[in-house]
Amino acid sequence: MVQHVESRGLLFGMPLSLIWGYIAIAVFMTGDGIELAFLSRYIVDLGFSATQASFLFTVYGLLAALSSWSSGVLAEVFRPRRIMRIGVITWIVFHVLFLCFGLEMKNYPLMVVFYGIRGLAYPLFIYSFLVWVAQVAPRERQASAMGWYWTMYSIGIGFLGTYLPSFSIPYIGFMGTLWMAVAWVAAAGAMVVFLVRDWQVADTCANTTLAERLHELSRGATILFESRSILITAIVRIICNLTLFGFPVIMPLFFTSPEAGFTMEQWLRIWGALFIVTIFTNVMWGLIGDRIGWVFQMRWFGCGGCALATLAFYYLPLTYNGSFFAALVGAIALGIFVSAFVPMGAIFPAMAPEHKGAAISAHNLAAGLSSFMGPAIATLGISTIGVEGIVWIYALLYVVGIVLTYFIHVEQPGLEYKAMPSLDISKRSEISEAI
Repeated sequence: MVQHVESRGLLFGMPLSLIWGYIAIAVFMTGDGIELAFLSRYIVDLGFSATQASFLFTVYGLLAALSSWSSGVLAEVFRPRRIMRIGVITWIVFHVLFLCFGLEMKNYPLMVVFYGIRGLAYPLFIYSFLVWVAQVAPRERQASAMGWYWTMYSIGIGFLGTYLPSFSIPYIGFMGTLWMAVAWVAAAGAMVVFLVRDWQVADTCANTTLAERLHELSRGATILFESRSILITAIVRIICNLTLFGFPVIMPLFFTSPEAGFTMEQWLRIWGALFIVTIFTNVMWGLIGDRIGWVFQMRWFGCGGCALATLAFYYLPLTYNGSFFAALVGAIALGIFVSAFVPMGAIFPAMAPEHKGAAISAHNLAAGLSSFMGPAIATLGISTIGVEGIVWIYALLYVVGIVLTYFIHVEQPGLEYKAMPSLDISKRSEISEAI
């Protein structure tokens, strides 16, 4: 629907024409993720059960998954900037309703409704930008461009979104911190509307009929069943971020319990350390993945590394009697390995280059389902198998991911020359330099 035009300016794989869009992702995710690491603890402190707190995140994740599924095709059909603008407005409206009529009134049904609907908004913003990146970045540098995207995501949801509350909560409280999120999201929307000046993507939507647009929208659902590799890759995509969405639900309860002995501020800084690491490793793994192979990297460093790091995140602070340093080691390890999945954003459009929006919608659906499945596993297991059992489920699912990667088949631009042994050595050198 939107023609790709070769990007002229790159900074270590980042399309410079979208630099303000990348910054907007960091600013938006600061506001969107500011409550992620403390909201479950706060809801329990208001008098609700841990299962109720977990269920709130589960509903949020389910609606986010539905929105994620359509966001890629919507962005390709109606242009990313427009869909991102709709996402910002929707987010602000329902966040305010969540605070005023949900938390302030301690009305659990309204909390679930308004927070859940807010979950529809954020994928429209962040995943529409993924389409923009896929349209502008050269195919052979897609993983690098996606690495920058996830770096900005980590700066927002992880570094600023986690560390700001650790400083603001003692002064303005939980509710004041939640209100502060509105300013961040509004600023991100303003950046996309007024500062992003990308003239490298030619819009062809004016030449398409409504029927053609609706057909493209439906492809976002059917593409999963048209390609076995895309379906399997989507399952691995669901697995890869289970801990990022499940741990904020259960780990604040574990880390601030007498068993672990940390304060809320310490927990926030431990969780924030994970994302500080990913600021650098997202770019690092993007550049490495373009060279050693996307699937190979995800198999051993992503799935394999996360299986071990997930267990370390729980057992290190437990074994070393609440040691802040031990907990930090576990967080850093998980941050290093979870960012090895950055080629995911490049694999999906590479599998269906003629329907990038639909392919990215499949990716976004899987990402949304990850935000649903992580808390859902916690909700189902918190009262039966406890935190330890949930941690083992996450770790074993990463092992399943290792097996599934052997069934993913994708042609990676830039690595084709490895399959041509007769190619002249000088030509190989030229190709390598071009990558």
